[in-house]
Parts: sequence; structure tokens; C-alpha cells
Amino acid sequence: MGVGVACLSVNDALAKHLVDRYSPLQILFLRNIIALPAAILLTLLIGGPKALRSARPAAHLLRGALWIGATLLFFTSFRYMPLAEATALIFVAPLFITALSALLLHERVGRRRWVAVLVGFLGVLVIIRPGLDAFQPVSLLPVMTAFVYALLMLSAKWVDPRESVWTMLLYLTGASALLSALLVPLVWVPLTLEDLWSFVAIALFGTAGMTMMTQAFRLAPAAIVAPLDYSGLVWASLLGWLIWQEVPDAIAAAGAVLIIGSGLFIIWRETGRRRTGDGFVQ
Repeated sequence: MGVGVACLSVNDALAKHLVDRYSPLQILFLRNIIALPAAILLTLLIGGPKALRSARPAAHLLRGALWIGATLLFFTSFRYMPLAEATALIFVAPLFITALSALLLHERVGRRRWVAVLVGFLGVLVIIRPGLDAFQPVSLLPVMTAFVYALLMLSAKWVDPRESVWTMLLYLTGASALLSALLVPLVWVPLTLEDLWSFVAIALFGTAGMTMMTQAFRLAPAAIVAPLDYSGLVWASLLGWLIWQEVPDAIAAAGAVLIIGSGLFIIWRETGRRRTGDGFVQ
């Protein structure tokens, strides 16, 4: 899980490196089209030929559209925001998942988790600082990313439960590659040889990160691996400082602490609920 998070952090840094010269849509398309053969090979090796088939391809197309939306919003934010701040704001996704699971799926969410959600959103307000001179509307992009990502996670319930996680990973990559191919001619910019290697690297790191994180959740309890996702903020801060000399200020750091603390509390409460089987854990 730790290595997977580090790989995705490098993926984000590469996207930030490329986004000044290429459209986020072109970056997304090339990442997926380069990664698709590796996704097919992994699915075949681990899941076998039957894992290439899906009973509900329409659900995967919808998830691919959500994945495109989330990625475009996140990559666009890299043009205007430090890497660490954008990463901290996207960690509000578990809070959106908790809130949306109650509102859309009518799942039971206790008062303590609702308080954690509110505290997390307070952390978002601390970072984006609405009403102050430091406020930038583009800082809402990672928050919108987290919302769309939460919808993507909840949409997994529409996928046939008999399908393996490798089938889901393959179809998510394939669907987003197919859908982005329809629009990428509108924004296409010729590649330089130097940037071509960056696109290959972003595909490799992105695929490796998703694969390792997926395996981590298969091999160990979520309570053990899920909190390690927040190590991405450490990597984002380090990469932002090394490459762009970005240093988050104290206020942004305080907001990140509120978001991460809320997310960890929700993970802990959800794990306790599943362990006891009690739907009324608060």
C-alpha cells in the first residue's frame, strides 16, 4: 500500500509537470492507452480469460466517465495550485463517500461520523479560505474531484458482484481510454520525444500504483492499509518542495490535519461497525 501510494504520488507529479504544455484530457488519454496493454496482461495472468468478460459493460462505461471527470478536474488544479494542497483537498473524498452513502444509499451513519464529516469539511474551508484575499476559486477543483471520485467509488455497487477487482480495473482503464479518445482530437498537441518518456512513466507509475493498492486491500484488512493512503500527502509535499519549491503554509497544514484526522476517524468507526456487525455503531 505504501509503495502504491508513492507511485500514484509520482504519477501526480508527472501530470503537474506535463499539464502546462498539454491538455489534461490528452494526458489522461495517453496514460490510459499506454497502460491498457499492461492492464489486459495483468487481468489475464491473475484472473484468467474469464476476467476479460463483464456482465454489465454499461456500468463500466459510466464509471469510466466518472473517472475521466475526476482526473480532468484534478489535473487541471495542478496548473494553479501547489501539489500538496491539491492532494490534501482530495482526501476529503472519504467524507463525501460517507455523506453520499447516507443520502443516496440510505446507509446508517451515526452522529459521531457525521461530526467527523463536518470537521473534515471545516478543514477544507481552512485550506481554501473563502471570503479572504487568499481564496482562489480554482482551489475548489480538488474538492470537486473528491466529490466525483466518491460517486465513482459508490458506483462500484452497480457492477456485477461476481466480477473480480481485476476486471473492474481493466474496464475502468479501457472505458476511460475509449471515452477520452472521442474528445482528445479537439485538444491534441504534437508530442516531443522528451515528453513521450514522461507519458510512458506516468502510465507505468499510475498502473503500478493502482495495482499495488488493489492488491493491498485484497491481502490485508482495510483498517490496516486504508490509513496508509494519507502518506500521499507526505510524498506530495516532498515532491512539490523538491521540484517546484512549494512549501505549504501553516494554515494549509492545519486544514490538512483536520481532513486527515476526520478521514482516519471514519475509517476506524466503519471498521468497528463491520467487525461487530452492528449497524447502529455511532
